[in-house]
Amino acid sequence: MSEALLLTPGATRLADLRRVYRNNLPVRIDDACKADVDAAAKIVATAARGEAAVYGVNTGFGKLANTRIPADQTSRLQRNLVLSHCCGVGPALPRAVVRLIIALKMLSLGRGASGVRWDVILRLQSLLQLDLLPVIPAQGSVGASGDLAPLAHLAAVLIGEGHVDYEGERMPAAAALKAAKLEPLELGPKEGLGMINGTQVSTALALAGLFDAWSLAQTALISGALSTDALMGSTQPFREEIHALRGLRGQIDAAHSLRLLLDGSAIRESHREGDERVQDPYSFRCQPQVLGACLDQLRAVAQMLETEANAVTDNPIVDIASGEILSGGNFHAEPVAFGADQIALAIAEIGAISQRRVAIAVDPAQNYGLPAFISPDPGLNSGFMIAEVTAAALMAENKQRAMPCSLDSTPTSANQEDHVSMACHAARRLAEMNRNLANILAIELLIGVQGVEFRAPVETSARLQKVMQKVRSAVAPLADDRYLADDIAAITELVSERAVIASLGEIGLLPEIDP
Repeated sequence: MSEALLLTPGATRLADLRRVYRNNLPVRIDDACKADVDAAAKIVATAARGEAAVYGVNTGFGKLANTRIPADQTSRLQRNLVLSHCCGVGPALPRAVVRLIIALKMLSLGRGASGVRWDVILRLQSLLQLDLLPVIPAQGSVGASGDLAPLAHLAAVLIGEGHVDYEGERMPAAAALKAAKLEPLELGPKEGLGMINGTQVSTALALAGLFDAWSLAQTALISGALSTDALMGSTQPFREEIHALRGLRGQIDAAHSLRLLLDGSAIRESHREGDERVQDPYSFRCQPQVLGACLDQLRAVAQMLETEANAVTDNPIVDIASGEILSGGNFHAEPVAFGADQIALAIAEIGAISQRRVAIAVDPAQNYGLPAFISPDPGLNSGFMIAEVTAAALMAENKQRAMPCSLDSTPTSANQEDHVSMACHAARRLAEMNRNLANILAIELLIGVQGVEFRAPVETSARLQKVMQKVRSAVAPLADDRYLADDIAAITELVSERAVIASLGEIGLLPEIDP
């Protein structure tokens, strides 16, 4: 087993969260936070025995907050809360996302403001170390009061209810805990509420969407550079002087990467003289401006999500300095909803500009001497004609999905929870949008590589030749028409696994997402 990644509540960085998501790492909580966790749990235990009404500790929940619960019923109250909230529907969330959810819940509870016992955090840690992962249905959260339904399915496993994926099988949680030699927990005061209240599902889905969108943005710089050389485009629009005068970080980074990718291209040098074209279409010329804006958008969201990942987002909150238990609204996931909407816009725009390059590349009126639809024998063969249509269909679908979810709200819980964020499905749609974008970029790579090959014997840059070799290791050149779906799927897999990026073999060639 790999060495466990240390999670420090309040100080865990985006790079560590990416490792949890991508690398299936075991994690461990920083013991330095135990004192605060124990202090908060003690405050809650005292309140549970007291006479004063404290929401979620000795009262009902939501609209039932005015109902007092006797001290000897607090454990049953928390168990009932978890079970009653297990109302999720739809497909199970991916395992990588579930791992991220658990890590985020550990970070939030570890801040020492939720009032749960240290044993609850250690049990979450055990789930990750044993790879005993709750089955969490994807649908059922409106993003306030937290991700109640999906988080309840996580909490249910701690008490031996619900279902898990363990050792390659889906099984009842009770059976899995027994096989792993773990006893179900008996929840203490506020522990059920602390588990189900919070934004961890929305945040995990948004982080997953962010990580994958960033990799696709990097890949889009590569596919865009290939398309530029295939169409014998100009590199002058990528000149450093242009972008320095605007001063936007993402734009400067995108132009820098495009210059590096195209550096040394003999194709570029071959048409500096005698090319009657004055300017390239915007989808080629304005790559730094468009992709750069997407990079800046994603970086801004990354900064917010890193903060949210370390945040306390349940309710009420325990202030150990004053000993008070404070009722507030940190569970409202509006920041995450806004962030997910911004990620969706970036995904849609990266796909939109890529699709335009694909459309120009297959058009003999615009592709500067390449054969129609990039086929060596157009007419008898249709080449990439319908691959371009597929890219257009996926582009349109992503534009439709990019409509903001955060504008929507509906009252719930008998109008007590009367404004909600819709963050969970705002973030959940990002996975499908990223899959669509990966397919669009795969189509651009296939067409770009074949377009560059038609420029032989003049060659592209050494760096882009490495990318071409990676593509050709999976898919042969298109001569006579053939079943193209498998070709697209093969390159989409390379894109999704970040193998196209890795083929360059150079750290620092493409921009990083450090917020």
